[in-house]
Amino acid sequence: MIRVAILGSTGSIGQSALEVIRRHPDQFQVTALVAGRSGDALAAQVASFKPRLAVLADERVPLPVGDKVTNWASGRGAVLAAAADSETDVVLNALVGAAGLEPTLAALEAGHRLALANKESLVAGGELVLSAAERGSGEIIPIDSEHSAILQCMQGHDPSDVQRLVLTASGGPFRGRDREALWDVRPEDALKHPTWKMGSKITIDSATLANKALEIIEAHFLYGIAYERLDAIVHPQSVIHSLVEFVDGSVLAQLGFPTMELPILYALTYPNRIEDVALQTYDPIRSSPLTFEPIDDAAFPLFEIGVLAGRASGCAPAVYNAANEIAVQAFLESTIRFPEMADLVSGTIDRIGNSAVTGVEDVLEIDRSARLVATEVAHRLGKARVGVAQ
Repeated sequence: MIRVAILGSTGSIGQSALEVIRRHPDQFQVTALVAGRSGDALAAQVASFKPRLAVLADERVPLPVGDKVTNWASGRGAVLAAAADSETDVVLNALVGAAGLEPTLAALEAGHRLALANKESLVAGGELVLSAAERGSGEIIPIDSEHSAILQCMQGHDPSDVQRLVLTASGGPFRGRDREALWDVRPEDALKHPTWKMGSKITIDSATLANKALEIIEAHFLYGIAYERLDAIVHPQSVIHSLVEFVDGSVLAQLGFPTMELPILYALTYPNRIEDVALQTYDPIRSSPLTFEPIDDAAFPLFEIGVLAGRASGCAPAVYNAANEIAVQAFLESTIRFPEMADLVSGTIDRIGNSAVTGVEDVLEIDRSARLVATEVAHRLGKARVGVAQ
């Protein structure tokens, strides 16, 4: 029986993980559920899975009452306690934002397997995460479909065997449009992803291709591969999730119809596999043809901006990540237009500059500063937009 704690249980990844667990009651036991502020949704999950511990990260939200089975808690300390709980085998971190970094460190330092869906942990604090894993002998198993694909293809191989890692991107709903054609797209248009059903933040990131830059940075830390050997291409069918090219010229790819439940299941059972008849069987005839395109950096500059931030290291990736979150929020609120998200992020990076990251507090302070600056830039862009309209 694999004991699982799910951080971010009410989000899209958390819900998918619980669906996987529900189908395999003889394989998994939920020991802890953690949500940000969705008390009612968390209470419903608690009623179904009866974890030993349930946590609301936001202390301002009243805790549900009347549950005599579960220990309810709230606040940052309770989240970290759930991540480090000795009665857990796997911690699935699907929290959103920089708030996921400290639980990542806590889980790894406690020696747990970390099934990681929180991009910010590696993007903003990659070196800190690797150090925590080494100190506590924890292991990181990625949940992103692209990184899960790479992990599966690299089984039995050393990073020195790898010539290049190629991540695939669907291209999002605006694939093929040039920059000028993107000025009038609306948030509801950007949320119509052609192949994946995801939360609003990751869906917008897919539309801008910022998600692919974040994944390039993650791959650098996950697999110890230099940035010059990391690449991304557009693959509209979302069937090939990544490719690994080895030094002898051989290329391995992992294929499957788009679903997050497969990488979640693999992360929970790694390195073993268990049967799941609910997951769709891959049909090569139905998925044909498979096509590939280069990323259009002119139309989707957030990809290149993010990769450059990763190469710069220091605090630059954390600034990119925080500014991008504010950009997505501003776009969803119709404060700024689609192409202005890249202007907001690059403007924030220019104003913050780069500095070294030596600890968690550095990352959290950089995150706070970048969000403040990005909010100011968003406000300025919004005012300019109103002025032009008038």
